[in-house]
Amino acid sequence: MTDKILAIDTATEKCSVALLIGDKVTTRSELAPRDHTKKVLPMVDELLKEAGLTLSELDALAFAQGPGSFTGVRICIGIAQGLGFGADLPMIGVSTLKAMAQGAYREQGATAVASAIDARMSEVYWGRYIREDNGDWASFDAECVIPPATLVEQMEQDQHSWFTAGTGWDAYQDTLTSLPLALTASAVNYPEAQDIAFLAQFELAKGNTVSADQASPVYLRDTVAWKKLPGRE
Repeated sequence: MTDKILAIDTATEKCSVALLIGDKVTTRSELAPRDHTKKVLPMVDELLKEAGLTLSELDALAFAQGPGSFTGVRICIGIAQGLGFGADLPMIGVSTLKAMAQGAYREQGATAVASAIDARMSEVYWGRYIREDNGDWASFDAECVIPPATLVEQMEQDQHSWFTAGTGWDAYQDTLTSLPLALTASAVNYPEAQDIAFLAQFELAKGNTVSADQASPVYLRDTVAWKKLPGRE
């Protein structure tokens, strides 16, 4: 059976929409930090018309659940819920940090990615991911929001060579480049809906969906310290 998944992302400065049908993806993407509400629905309409589909014919609607801009994440959730309610679609939230890991693999073949989004207030949204054999990604440490200097103090060297992704690396370059890690810069600064759609396939296969009224954002502001996941010590 061929999955048909629509994905929406407005969590950062980039606005993007993607339609995944089996192994074929079509996408619209634009850097438009203040025009998400104007751009996203026309993008959705274009992709559905090109594919000759209606919302009700989709298998799921995926959305960027954060972290990211507070306003951008809320816009994404609101639009996704509106579309999901109207078509009674199962919803799949995907981490923006994880989506950037998939973007780095798509762009440069990265299999170990350290994602950092500028969270303002002298902090970054942080998470690291290792690509699994099936194409999904495993979290290497827990997603959090943390001052870069604190991250440097707590970080230990490991055996991986990490590709970097996200705006945090440029925003806090002087601090983050002193991490005791082998780092390679990627071309990925923002999450993309096509990567959210790709990752949503794994969640759909596992039945990890919610109804539109249960779709919720992830802000990470309550997570104040970086920590490794169990078994990663």
